[in-house]
Amino acid sequence: MPSTALAVRHVTRDELGLPQEILAQLDDLTTAYGQPSFVLADLPDGLFDPLIKTDRIGEVCMVLRRRNGLILTCRKDIYPPGVMRLLTGGIHPGEPIAAALMREVEEETSLEVAVRRFLSLIAYRAPTTPRDGFSFFTFAFLLDELSGELQVQDPDERVEAFEEVAIPQLYAQATFMEQLDASQSRAISGSWRAWGQFRGVAHRIVADLLS
Repeated sequence: MPSTALAVRHVTRDELGLPQEILAQLDDLTTAYGQPSFVLADLPDGLFDPLIKTDRIGEVCMVLRRRNGLILTCRKDIYPPGVMRLLTGGIHPGEPIAAALMREVEEETSLEVAVRRFLSLIAYRAPTTPRDGFSFFTFAFLLDELSGELQVQDPDERVEAFEEVAIPQLYAQATFMEQLDASQSRAISGSWRAWGQFRGVAHRIVADLLS
């Protein structure tokens, strides 16, 4: 695995000790979309958005491959200059992971897609996380664009630009975010550096799996 700003390691599903609400869905997701990699990432001190939000148990990461073979990334108007990243969206408590994935694709892109592969389940742990617990989860899926016109349906997403990148460019995006300024930001209720290190993990894992 290429270097990352966080302590990250591949583990087995059993090593993670996942919550029952997730275990109940994993078999169906694996049967439909393949066996994912299981990754444990240790976060630095301090919290930030989205870890502090109570309306989600985690997020889906939409690795959306456009018809030209490139991967769709985006930036929001709250981000520091130069930040582009993979699309993600929250999973509400009680919402099926697969349903959250399709809802977020619709809200953020309006595209019709096909789910091709369950890439990874990333579990994040912070120093303040209760013993045997997790702060957040990312479920990354590879999607293929089928049809539609790219446009954001939900203005609250605050997406201001899209960019299409080749797989190797995800490493560069990760590095850029990991090196953001460490100052505190009201936009994410925390440090951009800590946020960038968190965001970099999924980019590196996805790039490894698709390279």
